[in-house]
Amino acid sequence: MFNNIPPITRNIIIINVIVFAVTFLLKDQLTGYLAAFYPFSPFFHSWQIITHMFMHGSFMHILFNMLTLYSFGPILEQSLGERKYLILYFVSGLGAFFLYNLWNFVEVQQITHQLEQLGFNVSAYLSGAQGVFSGGAESVLKQRELVGDLNNIMGTPMVGASGAIFGVIAAFATLYPDSKIMIMFIPVPVKVKYILPVILVVSVFLGISGNVGGIAHFAHVGGALVGFLLAWIWKKHLYRFN
Repeated sequence: MFNNIPPITRNIIIINVIVFAVTFLLKDQLTGYLAAFYPFSPFFHSWQIITHMFMHGSFMHILFNMLTLYSFGPILEQSLGERKYLILYFVSGLGAFFLYNLWNFVEVQQITHQLEQLGFNVSAYLSGAQGVFSGGAESVLKQRELVGDLNNIMGTPMVGASGAIFGVIAAFATLYPDSKIMIMFIPVPVKVKYILPVILVVSVFLGISGNVGGIAHFAHVGGALVGFLLAWIWKKHLYRFN
């Protein structure tokens, strides 16, 4: 059955599984090199823009992503052709990385502004100097909290193929909007054109509210936006050429 999966989808799944297995065996020693850190973090490397798409944080994470890709990918690979499908997948992943880190950039600027108002030297701290807190007890506590938030953004990596896969789902919904799929907790099939907007609205709300739960919600939105745009551009020419 696995051999019947189109080659691009099949190879993406294989690479993801291999990377997950190797990372698991090495006890996450590769995470610091292959996961995607905030671009202005000292832990960031340029290749992470691509490699993070093949990293996953848990067995359930990779299982859900690969099952989703297996469900939607083959149809798109056959209808778009291998070249466009490959472009769709990786450019969606890049869109996910960009939007997620654009939001991180906005948050970093807000944190930096607040710290500087409290007299904390953010530039020196990010250059490696030890942070020096000043002011009264309330000010120091606030500075510690903000520095913790800053460290969290700088030191928390982005992993997973979810952004790229959301691009695949969005492209599928754009090209085949009336297709019905089953989802958890809903006993009847629902058209994909109704499901995707709800998921994206919820993702935006959770991303803005800060209720991330370890999930890069804006990465999902970024991947979906790119997938939609590419499919919308290609749709009018879909049956003329690949």
